[in-house]
Amino acid sequence: MSTKFLLLRHGQIKANKTGRWHGSTDSKLTWLGRGQAKRTGKYLRKHKSIQAVYASPLQRCHATAKFATKGMELDINTLDGLKEMCLGDWEDMRFSELAEDHDFINRATGDIHHSAPNGESLDQVATRVVAAFRQIDEQHADDETVLVVSHGVALAVAISVFLHNSPARWGDYHLNNCSLTEFELSPDPIVYRLNEYAHL
Repeated sequence: MSTKFLLLRHGQIKANKTGRWHGSTDSKLTWLGRGQAKRTGKYLRKHKSIQAVYASPLQRCHATAKFATKGMELDINTLDGLKEMCLGDWEDMRFSELAEDHDFINRATGDIHHSAPNGESLDQVATRVVAAFRQIDEQHADDETVLVVSHGVALAVAISVFLHNSPARWGDYHLNNCSLTEFELSPDPIVYRLNEYAHL
């Protein structure tokens, strides 16, 4: 047995509505995103016992964590390793442009070392996000549940590495805004719930 991870993707940001890639871009939650986080908090307070909270330092995750744990009297621990995949010079580009002009998703998936100019590769994201999860796991007891608030790609990469030993399967794990996913790392990595958002 190991720490029980409860993964929460941040609430909606404007870029999610307009189809733009915001990785390292520090975007705030929309009105809908704040509502999603508040509804998630209402669900968690009723159904889950959480002992610790970790979040990406980007404001959309910190705000989501704050709303989702309101009243729990838990500090929000920030970890740089939980940040979203940075696309460098291609930040804020539309997904349609990334596909049509650069075939980015296919190239990055086919070659995990491929990156946008001044951006990160899937391999680089995998290295830091997996290290963050290992660090969290080492700091908590087997019977503790830890809430991890991060980003769609970062969490998908982590799941892909733990289940398939490679970030290349990240596309199999789409996570909606404020969806919840539960998994454990040992004795073997296992996902109990994936991308559940009925609470919204």
